[in-house]
Amino acid sequence: MARQLMVAIAESAESLEQQLKNSRTASQKERLQMLWWLKTGQITQHQILAKRLGRDGSTVTRWLQKYRQGGLSELLAVKSAPGKLPHLSPEALAGLQKRLEQPPGFKSYGEIVEWLNETYQLNLTYPTVYHWVHYRLKAKLKVPRPKSGKQEPNADQRFKKTSPQPC
Repeated sequence: MARQLMVAIAESAESLEQQLKNSRTASQKERLQMLWWLKTGQITQHQILAKRLGRDGSTVTRWLQKYRQGGLSELLAVKSAPGKLPHLSPEALAGLQKRLEQPPGFKSYGEIVEWLNETYQLNLTYPTVYHWVHYRLKAKLKVPRPKSGKQEPNADQRFKKTSPQPC
């Protein structure tokens, strides 16, 4: 015969039931369901608990250890992988955004790559800078339209003076 499962559960059965109803993720529901079964005395053996949850016994043991060590908050905590560090540091990102908002702006993404290298010593590639500026910062480069070399210097000003005014 299997030995009895002895776990001191601090929460009441009613609070566990309420949290079970309000939980959003399947992993939280599973773990709360386990505690609720143990608290109400419906399950008293480790093997039966693992079988009813559809989990391996080692998983149930690990969950119970987490609960014993840190309580309900530790049991329900969602761990996330640290991930890769961003290419741009927060101060470089803030500086870039400020520089993009200034009137002269940049003429090309290659110019931004050079500026980041000179100012913040960041060796970023063109596609990386394009992604950050275009997709994350949602900025557009301010490049004036090209003018013909044959155009008279003040032709555009004369055109503005002689064109009819809208009503």
